[in-house]
Amino acid sequence: MPRLAPLLLIAIGLAGCNGQPNQLQRVKQAGELVVVTREGHTTYYKGPHGTTGFEYDLAGQFADYLGVKLKVKVAASVADILPMVQNGAADLAAAGLTVTPQRAKGVRFGPSYYTITPELVYRVGTPEPDNLKDLNGYLEVVAGSSHAALLRRLKSTQYTDLRFATNKELDSDELLYFVWEHLIDYTVADSNEVAVNQRFYPELRVAFDVGPPEKLAWAFPAGPDHSLYRAAVKFFNVIRKDHRLDQLVERHYGHMKEFDYVGTRRFMAHIKKRLPAYEPFFKRAARKTGEDWRLLAAMGYQESHWDPKAVSPTGVKGIMMITRKTMHYLGLDNRVDPEQSIVGGARYFEMVKKKIPERVGEPDRTWLALAAYNVGFGHLEDARILTQRQGGDPDKWVDVKQRLPLLSHKKWYRRTEHGYARGREPVRYVENIRSYYDILVWTTKQDDKPRPEDPPALAIDSPVF
Repeated sequence: MPRLAPLLLIAIGLAGCNGQPNQLQRVKQAGELVVVTREGHTTYYKGPHGTTGFEYDLAGQFADYLGVKLKVKVAASVADILPMVQNGAADLAAAGLTVTPQRAKGVRFGPSYYTITPELVYRVGTPEPDNLKDLNGYLEVVAGSSHAALLRRLKSTQYTDLRFATNKELDSDELLYFVWEHLIDYTVADSNEVAVNQRFYPELRVAFDVGPPEKLAWAFPAGPDHSLYRAAVKFFNVIRKDHRLDQLVERHYGHMKEFDYVGTRRFMAHIKKRLPAYEPFFKRAARKTGEDWRLLAAMGYQESHWDPKAVSPTGVKGIMMITRKTMHYLGLDNRVDPEQSIVGGARYFEMVKKKIPERVGEPDRTWLALAAYNVGFGHLEDARILTQRQGGDPDKWVDVKQRLPLLSHKKWYRRTEHGYARGREPVRYVENIRSYYDILVWTTKQDDKPRPEDPPALAIDSPVF
């Protein structure tokens, strides 16, 4: 014992670092978690209901877990993100970063939370390449990205004639737009970014995977202080166990699993040709109910493709497909009158939404109300009860939408109060409306944005290889 005591005292002194707090303690003392990210549909952006994005929402949950506020810093470019972590300008990077050996030399990556695949993207009308040797045009990627590093590695090992340029001014979303506009021929983007942007630029196509699947993770300082990193490991263990991570993935990506080119292109054409005649009615209904007019418009499109004369096989009519019974209940006299249909449908949706328990937060409250609008509140409640019986969360759309299809199986609907229902229909109904809504939000924002005619010459930070 006498020989161990001095060593123990030295260890205690070193651990205390002369009384200096560790990184986790500094975060808690400051009362804020400083996170660096990048702007984009998969990371951080201003949505119709405020700031959102997968990375932003995930980082916000971590800040709540630590009991502090979230402070976000947006990097000027992808290449600036990791240096901000390394020089202490941010506590961590939550920016949709892929884990690569080169990056891992300068930072410590946390647990992986999502898997993507780097994809070669082109536009319909450009010849589809089979591989990187088959490119016949201009390939450009984001400077400082994992895609640039991957292409350099492939050029040095397999494709010695590969030519590409890097751009330090534009992000991945903007390069995908450049491909769509025929301003460049190809780019490389992560599969989740492609899925998001295909809804806005439906002629984008994936030619092939440029590399194997890659993990996304947060980046922490690489020094000896791993206190914040260890807290993040515990946090991810918690949100995996209670399914909050699954719920967050579903919230941002759950409605993008299947891309319908024809349907998306038709919808965007109808936005220009049909929507202007009815937009004032949707806005008037929104003012009366407090809903986003674009959500109501998305509902109207799912119901009737904005056709006031539409009639379903079951006899419901009009833009919002109101039943005769609902028409009388709402005090309407003409279901095919566009204004009556839209205002009536909005009022009925508001009534259904008020039935959802107050404890249910957004956006789950809206998705559940949409399902009830389609299949009936009683059938939704049956699905929520089944969800709870099977160990799911009846207040989360990601869990309830897995049980709604069970209502068409005798084994399950015989155990419910309201019996049989075509449970797959409300799932498709909600997911379609979510996609239409996202497109409408994006479209209405584009009116104020200048569209570049050509790629900015000063953006190229490296020559074509």
